[in-house]
Amino acid sequence: MSSPVISRKNTIKFYAFFYYFIYCACAIRDILDINKQEDAILYDERGYKKPYCPANEWGWQIDANGLRYSLIDFYNRYHNPLFIVENGIGIDEKLINGKVYDDERIIYYQKHITAMKEAIEHDGVDVIGYLAWSPIDFLSSHKEIRKRYGFVYVNRDYEEIKDLKRYRKKSFYWYQKVIYSNRTDLENNIDY
Repeated sequence: MSSPVISRKNTIKFYAFFYYFIYCACAIRDILDINKQEDAILYDERGYKKPYCPANEWGWQIDANGLRYSLIDFYNRYHNPLFIVENGIGIDEKLINGKVYDDERIIYYQKHITAMKEAIEHDGVDVIGYLAWSPIDFLSSHKEIRKRYGFVYVNRDYEEIKDLKRYRKKSFYWYQKVIYSNRTDLENNIDY
């Protein structure tokens, strides 16, 4: 989803959007009504997937190049700076001895930040901001608390609130290092 940010003079100052995963949509030729066809494409349940792209537990296909291509397309289409207001991955994680080793999240961010850097440095895209989603685990609109997005683990599950204690995940320390290095150090070499 995306939306332009408009100033008082009704000129767009920048374009904001979120990116989580790719989605394959294909035309449905046997539906003639355009409204029904749009719904069929948007809520396509035929299960088309892009070959060779891994997916998380919920079937979200992960393709960082999709972010780069989206950045290039949006910038060429709207000729305004871009702001990625959400980018992240939901993972079913477990707290083990007070720690969460979420290397899958780190790999996701490494690839997506690299794709963003390539769009900026090689394709000339003007990206003015990037926000990882999310700083802390929260109740997701889908899959309750099982789908965790945060860098900070909240000790609760869907059935039981528990003590709600917060635990910094491995990705917390990794992302902190990325911020301090101004996105130049993406190595997963955190001593956790």
